Amino acid sequence: MSKSKLNWFLFVLGTIAVLATILRWNDWVNLPHFVTISLRWIAIGFGFVVCYYRKSLTVWILVFMAAGIELGIDLPEFSLQLKVLSDIFLRLIKTIIAPLIFATLVVGIAGHSNLKQVGRMGLKAIIYFEVVTTIALFIGLAAINISKAGVGSSLEAKANQVEKAEKLLGQKTEHDVILDIFPENIAKSIAENQVLQIVVFSILFGIGLALMKDKDKKASVLRFTEGLSEVMFNFTNIVMYFAPVAVCGAIAYSVANMGLGVLMDLIKLVMTLYVALIAFILLVLVPIGLLVKLPFKRFIAAITEPVSIAFATASSEAALPKAMENLEAMGIPRKVVAFVLPTGYSFNLDGTTLYLSLASVFVAQVCGVDLTLGQQIQMCLILMLTSKGVAGVRGASFLILVSTVASLGLDPHKAFAILAIDAIMDMGRTTVNVIGNCLATYVVAKWENEI
Repeated sequence: MSKSKLNWFLFVLGTIAVLATILRWNDWVNLPHFVTISLRWIAIGFGFVVCYYRKSLTVWILVFMAAGIELGIDLPEFSLQLKVLSDIFLRLIKTIIAPLIFATLVVGIAGHSNLKQVGRMGLKAIIYFEVVTTIALFIGLAAINISKAGVGSSLEAKANQVEKAEKLLGQKTEHDVILDIFPENIAKSIAENQVLQIVVFSILFGIGLALMKDKDKKASVLRFTEGLSEVMFNFTNIVMYFAPVAVCGAIAYSVANMGLGVLMDLIKLVMTLYVALIAFILLVLVPIGLLVKLPFKRFIAAITEPVSIAFATASSEAALPKAMENLEAMGIPRKVVAFVLPTGYSFNLDGTTLYLSLASVFVAQVCGVDLTLGQQIQMCLILMLTSKGVAGVRGASFLILVSTVASLGLDPHKAFAILAIDAIMDMGRTTVNVIGNCLATYVVAKWENEI
């Protein structure tokens, strides 16, 4: 059977399984429970057959994602133990990020580009990041004001959500947006996975190497960093073999931990966020792509793998090494990819900023407070500052949401209930973060006439 026929057969099987599940879920058809479960597992089993013949990482990830959802529904107790799979994967990814960024940036700055270009790229990237994230904030505001998802809601946080919220708030530390850009100890920055600090150190190291007058010493360091870069990309390819299993574990844990009942209670908020994220892609990112004459087909092919990993694991970091590799293979120079993509992880969080403005107004609506336009604009100004440079902070989005809500005089405890569905919302906003940063990399490369 040809690959196209396998794909169509899988699509038909999957559609039948999903339709049967929906019909039974809504009591529209009286189907035995074992029938719908069997249909879903048959579709997933055939998906593994397709994986064997396709040998595509994206296909493997999608099939294992479906298997993870099914495990989370059918075997919730077992699925709660599978988080260790995604944690192993994320640990391996974190070991790649620092040496990969360091090696690629040093080679890009000292080996191929002039120092003035580094400054130009930085300025262009920051301006682009600010404009796009500001638009994202206002799209989030527009979406929640139209849907009014929180109006009339009697949402209350449950005991486990309050416990989780207090644990996150307990780790809150003072955050200085400007000061935290600069590393005080590179080993500490690597240990804490402070991507922006690693970028700054690597840039300064690269500039220092470029200024070396001894060509032999300079060449030896460059050879080492070039070799390190190639090794880390090979390391990435090895780790990616584990990605589908990690995706299965992450999805299974999220479904089992969240529960479908909780999702239905807050479905209006989830739908509002996802519609807003799709609107942002269609109304902002696609027009930007058209303006810079982005080759959409090649771009989509390049980002499919990192985006699917980001969605399943709800981690931008997990997608970073593969995104760097694929964008470089697409034709974007290594020096641009290594500079813009990691920097965007701190300054260009499109999905996160959109979510924060949307969630803040949602909490106000739950509290029965009608925020004026002036108050909402003030909130956006606060978020423009507080949402920068915190990508490496665990639970950062929630911490920012709570502080923003409190600054508006609202009860921050109302925000605790959102934690019940934070995993599924995090998947969406992380996906948009990765897409936005990949596009930003192409845009800056285009402005620099590098492609």
